[in-house]
Amino acid sequence: MARNAPTLDAYGDGGFRVGGERRDGSLLIVGDEARSWPVAGLADLTVESLAPVFEAGRAEVEFVLLGVGVRNAQPPRAVREALQKAGIGLEFMDTPAAARLYNVLTAEGRRLAAALIAV
Repeated sequence: MARNAPTLDAYGDGGFRVGGERRDGSLLIVGDEARSWPVAGLADLTVESLAPVFEAGRAEVEFVLLGVGVRNAQPPRAVREALQKAGIGLEFMDTPAAARLYNVLTAEGRRLAAALIAV
């Protein structure tokens, strides 16, 4: 399946540069579409905030690459359990590491969603 994933060019200063365009705030990329994501920190991360991931389903998303902010920390249990129940994997790390890894994984053709909390 051909990918048309947006490139993540830069991160920091409270946002990202995606495909050459500055986007303020956190970012959710599902189905190769980047959208604003109203999650400012792990305390805001809920199952509902990942609704587009669950709507896309396992056929489109094999795992979520979650950038949790400046420091790596475990996401809320409810989110981990909901993803597991849906058969969608979860990889979480600090946002800078997730932002760097995103381009590598999409270049490999991996079917992932990126949920990146702005730093």
